[in-house]
Amino acid sequence: MIRVLGKLAGRFRRSEDGSATIEFAITFPAMLFFLLSGIELGMVTLHHAMLERAMDITVRDIRLGTGTAPQHDDIKDLICARAGFIDDCADNLRLEMIQLDPFNWAGLDSDADCIDHSVEVSPVRSFVNGQDNELMVLRACVKIEPIFPTVGLGATIDKDGAGNYSLLATAAFVQEPA
Repeated sequence: MIRVLGKLAGRFRRSEDGSATIEFAITFPAMLFFLLSGIELGMVTLHHAMLERAMDITVRDIRLGTGTAPQHDDIKDLICARAGFIDDCADNLRLEMIQLDPFNWAGLDSDADCIDHSVEVSPVRSFVNGQDNELMVLRACVKIEPIFPTVGLGATIDKDGAGNYSLLATAAFVQEPA
């Protein structure tokens, strides 16, 4: 009986069946991690490109529309209509318009004003239509929910209390005289 068990054990040790399964079990989680991170990165890039495009087109309309001073809600509606892939844009987008002096440059506040759905809603931070020939900076912040929030890039990206990450777009223009 011991001799039979010894032969079976020796044959089992020499067998190479299942070696591909071990390689698969070791490499599959890493490949899945990179695949899901790549999908997440692609969606982040798509959302950011659409937000930038919508901002550029809207600011171009503002620059060309001499004599008109579009208000916060009008600009927000235009950006949301042009940013096609941003879900629930009206609730997740926050605009900030700041007048800056190009001769006495102070720069922008590094903390963008974004919506955090985990805290109580706060009013519009700063939105002032400029006077003639003033440099205006329009900054938009949108909150996006990750596709895979617990794996890869979705797990490591900075998120707010509601689990959303921020995307920013900034555009500058000069308020043309009427």
